[in-house]
Amino acid sequence: MQSTLSSKLHIGIIMDGNGRWASRRKLSRLRGHEAGVEAIRRVVEAAPQQGVGTLTLYAFSSDNWRRPKAEVSALMALLRSYLANEIESLRRNGVRLTVIGRRDRLPDGLAAAIEDAEIATKSGHRLHLRVAIDYSARDAILRAATQASQLTDLTRERFAELITGEAEFRDVDLVIRTSGEKRLSDFLLWESAYAELHFTERMWPEFDAEDLAEALRSYHLRERRFGGLQAAPSELALTS
Repeated sequence: MQSTLSSKLHIGIIMDGNGRWASRRKLSRLRGHEAGVEAIRRVVEAAPQQGVGTLTLYAFSSDNWRRPKAEVSALMALLRSYLANEIESLRRNGVRLTVIGRRDRLPDGLAAAIEDAEIATKSGHRLHLRVAIDYSARDAILRAATQASQLTDLTRERFAELITGEAEFRDVDLVIRTSGEKRLSDFLLWESAYAELHFTERMWPEFDAEDLAEALRSYHLRERRFGGLQAAPSELALTS
């Protein structure tokens, strides 16, 4: 089942711009985050139809703990609400949910709710939805390096498994960042070594299925050589 998903595209999205979207409309930042949840619903629904097998969403970075306590509390409450209200829909639509990142710093009961949601959706076969909460790619690499120091037969594949927690895992094909910012912000650094990058001015609450389709159209027009050379016309003729 996971093999089928891993043969499809892996898209990572840095969901940026909730606060600015709200400020431009003279709304609270919380309202922006609530609108961002609506965008998640749209993209999760559209992704399987557009050839996406794995979708990783950057919801809350380890650095986001520096935000005002009221905003952090509101974000955690939104996550709790999402788990309570969306899991049945995810399960019904064949979406497997996994949360990546630390769980020991989450509010009481939230880690248990996450585990329950993962168990309830573990048979999902249409889309693997990974949500990054209290996540830092550098910390993930550091933890993997600490574990790897005990191994004598370390390979790149085994190290990737230590980072991702999954034995069968497809590297990220495309990273999308909304709101016009052009940086990775400690998101999936190992997994995105050869990922294509797509930056859009659209704020995350505005992002929809057509925006995802546009990013994928751009991706499919690119030539991915993974360090190799472009095939010469004569070589192409020989292989055709």
